[in-house]
Order: sequence, then structure tokens, then C-alpha cells
Amino acid sequence: MHILCDAYVVFFIVCFLIALLPWLSCFNVDEKNKMSFSGPVEDLFGYTVQQFENSEGKWVLIGSPLTGQPAKRTGDVYRCPVGQNKGGVCEKFLLPESTTIPNINEVKENMTMGTTLVVNPDGSGFLACGPQYGYMCGKQQYITGICSNVSSSFKVLNSIAPTVRECKQDMDIVIVLDGSNSIYPWYPITDFLVKFLEKIDIGPAQVGIMSYGDDAIHNFNLNKFDNRNSLLNGAAKIPQKTGNKTMTALAIDTARKEAFTVERGARPGVKKVMVIVTDGESHDHYNLKKVIDQCEQDGIERFAVAVLGEYNRQNKTSEEIKKFIGQIKLIASEQKSDHFFNVSDEIALVTIVDVLGSKIFALEATSENHTSSFEMEMSQSGFSAHTSKAGVMLGAVGAFNWNGTVVMQSGQEFVVPKNNSFHIPEQRYEGMAGYVGYDVQSAHTPHGVLYITGAPRFNHSGQVTVYRFDGENVTIIQKLKGEQIGSYFGSVLQTHDIDRDNYTDILLVGAPMYMGPERDEQGQVYVYKLNESGLFEHEMTLKPVNQTCCMAHSQNNCKSVNKNEPCGARFGTAIAAVPDLNLDGFNDIVIGSPLENDHRGAVYIYHGSQKSIKEKYVQRIAAGGDGKSMKFFGQSIHGIMDLNGDGIIDVTIGGIGGAALFWSRDVAELLANMTFDPSKINLQQTCQVQGRTTVCVKTEVCFKYRIKYSLTLDSLRAIARGRFNETDSRRLQKNESIVDSFCREHTFYTSDRLDFRDPIMVTLEFGLADEDSGPVLDGELPTSLNKTVRSHALFLYQSQRCKFTLSISMYFCRLLIKSNQDKFYVNIDIHNSGDNAYNTKVTLSHTENVNYVKVEVGFVICNVGYRILMYNYYFDCSDSEELDTALKDNFVSIVIPVQNEANLRFTA
Repeated sequence: MHILCDAYVVFFIVCFLIALLPWLSCFNVDEKNKMSFSGPVEDLFGYTVQQFENSEGKWVLIGSPLTGQPAKRTGDVYRCPVGQNKGGVCEKFLLPESTTIPNINEVKENMTMGTTLVVNPDGSGFLACGPQYGYMCGKQQYITGICSNVSSSFKVLNSIAPTVRECKQDMDIVIVLDGSNSIYPWYPITDFLVKFLEKIDIGPAQVGIMSYGDDAIHNFNLNKFDNRNSLLNGAAKIPQKTGNKTMTALAIDTARKEAFTVERGARPGVKKVMVIVTDGESHDHYNLKKVIDQCEQDGIERFAVAVLGEYNRQNKTSEEIKKFIGQIKLIASEQKSDHFFNVSDEIALVTIVDVLGSKIFALEATSENHTSSFEMEMSQSGFSAHTSKAGVMLGAVGAFNWNGTVVMQSGQEFVVPKNNSFHIPEQRYEGMAGYVGYDVQSAHTPHGVLYITGAPRFNHSGQVTVYRFDGENVTIIQKLKGEQIGSYFGSVLQTHDIDRDNYTDILLVGAPMYMGPERDEQGQVYVYKLNESGLFEHEMTLKPVNQTCCMAHSQNNCKSVNKNEPCGARFGTAIAAVPDLNLDGFNDIVIGSPLENDHRGAVYIYHGSQKSIKEKYVQRIAAGGDGKSMKFFGQSIHGIMDLNGDGIIDVTIGGIGGAALFWSRDVAELLANMTFDPSKINLQQTCQVQGRTTVCVKTEVCFKYRIKYSLTLDSLRAIARGRFNETDSRRLQKNESIVDSFCREHTFYTSDRLDFRDPIMVTLEFGLADEDSGPVLDGELPTSLNKTVRSHALFLYQSQRCKFTLSISMYFCRLLIKSNQDKFYVNIDIHNSGDNAYNTKVTLSHTENVNYVKVEVGFVICNVGYRILMYNYYFDCSDSEELDTALKDNFVSIVIPVQNEANLRFTA
């Protein structure tokens, strides 16, 4: 390896030093002075937050969905006063007690009130929802969700539960038992009957039982027993019918024509259910299809149970078993997965009691003929909510077997769209359990209102649907699709009018589980701009601060960090549209990143621009503390009001275990200017400094407003070529008060040995003297100013070449070559003990078995350029040279001793 010192460092030195100049930015959300509210972490206090104002004062409303630990966990909403001298003490509304639907058997335990919390746009009140609210129909619990509509005076006006359905408990059930000789033993059949009938509420439901073999008989009619105990006693004593044949078609037809008659206790208009238990192929299978079609016409829902005991005892072939199962499946109603069961033998019948019972009892509340037609019974209406001038939208993620839907307000009523409302019929539907309604929003356009809903599990990658609603029907306008599986694209939605013209400009879509490069849940937010055609176009994607596991902690503690612990941020968990925070005329956006900062959380503020937002955030507020009293800061965000009376919107940020109210501050414009006297350095215009003659320059800085400022001489160089008279240093710092405008003059002098090949740059940095109170600077205006002052020297005729003396040295560590060795380092030091060395460069050559990677520049003192002296002569260093006697230390040839790692192979 060979290293030659010649000269080429000027450009790299300049760039390196410029990168070190401080970058100043001013934010107007005060991070230090905030108002905090705290509550139990285990209650999820702070899961949702809203700002609110009424005649009593200003408030922060805080949702706590698990309040009531550990037994009931009904959840609730707290009201926390702001500026009312109440010490920030929060008070529960006790909403679960006053939120109720009459004439049903309510289940409020675990109802999670406060999971959803939205303020009405006109300030008339707010809506709080508990999507886990449920009710009982017989033995079956349904989770439909409920919302409490609260007035501005904190009174519950009414409870909104549009997906609650009246229990359809009346049901006539006829059980048809195969009693042929192949059933053995018989007692498991009666055990199955008793355990199954224990779950039926006699009164609303009636049970009749038939058995068959060669023929069919009625063991007892539907109206035989009027209480459960009598029914159980009767079922336990049913004898085996016996017989050499299995006349299943005959038995089903007899039940259809006789058991479901008024004479045997059947009730007109009541749901008809038949349960058939058999262990063999029907000897009259040729009649089965006809009989089943007639049952279908009569509205009889059928559950079929195949007992494989006899087939297993006789070692039947798999083909024979498959044929038998196919025949019993024919008996069962659609969907087969809900209506067909098979067990290995008679004793195993008891294992299906619970699942069979749940399928039958589910019929008590379904609105269609089949148990598989669950629509709104598990809807979780209120999982998300949005209020606007157009009405209320309630997301119902559990509707239609968790495909989800959006309950829409139409006038004073709520409309539940049809099952396929959010599908495009001509397209293949891939969104099973897509969770439509996970979040809901609306957009106001010149062409009318657009409604928006997210389905974060649609096709595993998520989807957002934009649609119109005419009061009855949904019309799909646009589909936005996620790009990564599991990202939960569409779980968070936010529209915003940026330029304040009353029309929506952008849609933000959160994908908080988007996997980042570190294979953690980094999260990201997609920004869509509404075009003139009324469609959303993707404009940009926002991401959190790029951080690794160690960056999430202090670097000093990096060794103690568990590298296997994910450091995901979940950026985009919450997105809030806030009015103009920095008073620039455009509304702003705040985005939550609750898992960032070691799960303590953070939020990002983005300023608006013309009909969009700026791609780079202007302020990042990270949660402090140890993360025990409050976690996941940024889980919820709201900012629509001025809560301290200074005329600027304030921001409320919630986490788990607390919330904080951050005050926004006024924004001031600070303008600066700087002039020099003389305008150019004149070597013939001298002054006296500390008893010696030198060259002086006066610089005048002018401001408007009250500020602090600092001046730095020769800011592009490591060693300055001048000093201020006041400080005898290259740096000067001042605090000043400004009434109208302000100018201050400072004088600096140049060094004795001075070169003026490059101008002297003077850097002015300025800001507010007291950053913790009063307004902040306008972030759009600069907070630094750079100006240069050049030489005005006279270049005379007498010249002399400069003599520089360069030397080079290096060192390295011993090298052990391994198969996976990445790289080794060689450290090079260059010194100059003579005059300026112009255009110095280093040439490195090496043998072919070494590959060059990169150069890392360390500390450099740049000694370059023309040197101008007094007394009517100057040195021109543009062609500077080095004496022959000094060239010997300009070249270094090095040999690096290496050792090779041995590889051994043992064979036996």
C-alpha cells in the first residue's frame, strides 16, 4: 500500500464544516408548560380524548374503556376542568348507569364505554360509545354495541343502539332419533338428550321427540311439557325403538307432516327446527331429496348428526363412510358447517352438545331462516363514530360475520346497509372478516358529501372505501388498497380542509402496523389529495423518525437494551385534524406514534400548505417520565379549541394512564439584516487594537422584535482569521430588547498572518431571549444569516513563491484474516509546518488483494489560499512548492503483517 501527500482537501473541508452549522427551528406548541391529567393505567384511562366547552366552562373529556376493574369493566368517560381552579380533578359521568335500552336483558359488563368518543361539530354535546355492550336472547349473548348521546349540559339525551334486535325466542324443536338395532349402547343417546335439553328455556321454546327404525313413533308432542325438569325426566326415560331398518326419509316426513301440527302443540308463525340423529344410511334414501325439499318449503331448519359408531365397529371402508356422511349432509340445511355434525361413536355425542346448542339458540335472534345468517347480532356498532353536518356514522365491524358495515343516520332514523353494500358486485369479493367500519369519516366536496370507511383486514392488506349515501342506498365511488399484508391500512382515517374554504382537501389513511426495515411495526400514514374529479390521489407517505432499538433509548444505555425487543412506533395509530396552530393561514395535522420512545410514545405536528400538508414534520413531542404512570402517549389526539384564552388552538394528547393539554403560543416575525463598514476589507485602512496596528471592520446587525443573537467570524474555517474587539474571540453573543427596530454595531480585527484567498464569512444566529414564555418565532422565516466580506487589497509586482513542508504518517492494527472479515482501518495523519499548501491531495495505491471502501475525514485545519502582506509585496501560493530536502516524508510504503485463520476438517 502506498500513500502520497499532494493536496486536495479544500472542497471536502468546507462541506464538512457546513454540515456542523446548527440548524434552528421554532415550534409554537409549548412542551414544557402543559396541564396533565392522570388515571389508572389498567382502566385504559386516556384511550380517547376530546376538547369540549359549555356554559360551565372548558373541559377535556377522557375515555376510560375498562373502568370498573376487575369485575364489571363497564368503562366510562371523565370530564376534566380546564382553568376552573379545581386542581385538574376529573369526574366520572357514570354513563353506563344512564345508558340503557328498555325491554331487553342487557349485559353491561365489559361494555367498554368510552372506546369511542366524539364531540358534535356544532358543540351541542358529544357521543360516547361502548361497542362491547350486549344483551341476552335465551342463553345466547349478542354484542351489538351502544352509544350515549350526551347534551352540552352533560345530560344523557338518549341511547343509540340501532343494531339491537328483538329476541325471537319462540321456537318449536322436534328431535328425531334413530333407534334402530345398530345404535349401541342406547344410554349415550339419552345422556346427549338430557344435556342438550338442559340448555333450552322451556316456554319460549317447545320440544317434541320422535324415534324411528322400521317405522316412526311420537315419544311426546311439542306441548307435552311446560317446564324444563319435566322435559328432562321424560327425555331420560325414552326407550330405544329398535328395528332392522333405518327409515330416515319416513321419519323426517312424519315429523314434517305430524309433529309440526297444531294438534300436537305446534304454534303458527313460530320458527320450526328439526334435529336428526342417525348412525346409518337410510333404507329409503331414494325419498330423501323429495322429503328435504318439502321441509325447505315448509320453512323447517334442519340440523343433522352422523354417528359413526357402527361404521367403525364393522371396519367400514373410507368410501362407505364418505357415502354415509354425504347422505346425512344432504339432510342438513345450508350452511353445512353450521348444520352438520359427525361424531366417532354414541358416547362422543355429548361432546357436541355445546356447539350444537349454540347454533340452535343463535336462531333466537337472527332475522333470517338460518343460523348462518348472522347480520347485526355481533355488530359492535359504535366501534368507531363520526359526527358531521351530514349526520352520524357508526362503524359496526362485527356485522355480517365480521365483514363489517357502517350504520348511517338518515333523518331521525339509522339505516343498516345491506350485506353486500360495500362490495362491487362484478368484482370478486376477497374481504371475508374485513372489518368494514373500523374507522369512518366524511368529506365535503362541491359535488356533495363523500363517506369513507376503512376495512383494515380486507384481503389481509386493508382497504378504504369511498362512497355516497342517498338516505337508503350506498354507491361505491372509489377503493383505496393497502400495500402490505398485516399493516392495518384503513384502521385510522382523517379528512381535513387545509385551506379553510369549507371543502375537504386531503384524506389521511393510517397503517400503524406497517412493517419497517427493522422488521418492526414502524407504521406509516398515506396522504391522498382530493382532485377536481372528486377522487382521492396518493400524494405522499409520512413515516416516523428512523430509529433503531438503541436509538429508542439513550446511547449510553445501548448495551442494556434487549436487541430482540421490537422497537416499533405504530406511527399513525391516531391522526387529528387541527385548526391553524402556527397562524400561517393553513390548518395542520397531528399524528400519534404511541409505541415510539420505548413505548412511552410521541406525536408529530405537520403544518398545512396550499390544499395539502408539508412532507416534513415541524415538531415532535415525545412523552417524558419512566413510562409507568402513562404509556403509549399519542394513542389519542384532539385539538379544536382555545382552552386558555390566548386566541390560539391548543392540543390534547392522550396515552394509557393519562392525558396532557399542550398550550400553543403566538407566532412572531423576526427580521434581521447585517452590513459591513467598510464593505470590503482594505489593508490600507488600519486601526489600533491592544497597542498594535491591524485591519478593522465594523459590522452592524439590525432586528425587529426582542431577541438574542450570536455572531461567528469565519464560520467556514476551523481557525478564524479575525476576532471581535468586545470578546477577543471569534464568537459574540448578546440579548437585546427591541421596541420598534434595533441595530447594534460590532467591530472585529484580522489576525497577523492573514490570507484572503477566500472571503471571511460572518454567521448571525438569532432567536427569542426567553423561549419558554410569550410567542415563538415563525417557523417559515430564517433564524440565521450568513454574509461574507472580501479583501480589497492591492496586488503589487514583487512576488515570491511560498514554501510549504508536508509530512505524512500512518498506523494500523495487526490483521487476522477470516472468511467473514469485513474491513480493516488505516489511519493517516498529514501535517504542514511551512507556508500555505495549495491544492493538497492524497494519493492512495494498494495491491490487488485489498479493496478500497471509503475515506472518513477527521479534524482538519485548512491552510489554503493567497497570502497578502503589508509593505507592498505579497506571496502567491497558487504555485506553492516544497523544498527537495523536505520531500522524503511525503511518501510512505507500508507492509501489513497478517495471519490466516486455519480451517481443520476431521473425518472418521
